[in-house]
Amino acid sequence: MTPRVCVALHDVSPDTWDACHRWLDEADALGVRPLTLLLVPDFHARGTFAQAPAIVRALGQRSAGGDEFAQHGLRHRDEGPALRSPADWLRRRVLTAGEGEFAALDQETAAQRLDEGRQLLTAAGLAVTGFVAPAWLASPGTRVALRSRDYAWTSDHAALYDLVGGNRLSAPVLTASPRSAWRRAASRAWLAAMLRATRKLPVVRVGLHPADLSHDGLRHAWREVLRTLVAERQCVTKQAALALHAGSLREARA
Repeated sequence: MTPRVCVALHDVSPDTWDACHRWLDEADALGVRPLTLLLVPDFHARGTFAQAPAIVRALGQRSAGGDEFAQHGLRHRDEGPALRSPADWLRRRVLTAGEGEFAALDQETAAQRLDEGRQLLTAAGLAVTGFVAPAWLASPGTRVALRSRDYAWTSDHAALYDLVGGNRLSAPVLTASPRSAWRRAASRAWLAAMLRATRKLPVVRVGLHPADLSHDGLRHAWREVLRTLVAERQCVTKQAALALHAGSLREARA
């Protein structure tokens, strides 16, 4: 099978658009297309896409060029139940900066947020194919709610999941944390190590974040990673990767 890479730009919203636009320019210059753009319907309650028609037009042009859209939470802010354990604190406050919005939601609350976010995107004329929980943290209730909604796929740190066909595609993700100097240094080493460790895998993913571009060292590290990946792999959207995987499974069973 042709080795593939799925590149996703997280946290796309009117509030983060300046940095997102710079990332898209970087990706275009490196030949990284198509991408999966993770749209936050109302990022930190700072404004919706319906209030930003110029950005919606720009996204429409990206879609016409092959990019896909996925819903990325509702507000991308953890407003869930109180922390219950040290493990809960680690997942929701250390591994992410209080942005694991769907990490601890029950099924009813998760369904309400899924629906509200989808409605906001639809009102702006933006159609999504999949859903990705902020920080890839989805509670059991969220996973149940997703199966009752009209999304084609979802993902976590380790894999892509076909919500229609029920298939799982192992695809580890390369990502970075820009929140502090030590995290940025560790991220540069981690990216280089992961690039080597995943070289023989059929599918890998990249998770870019707007804040990554605020730091020269991290930006340069990402450029080298992306150059290497596009030289060795075919870029595909997440939905396309799952469709190709489903086709391979059908052939293997025939």
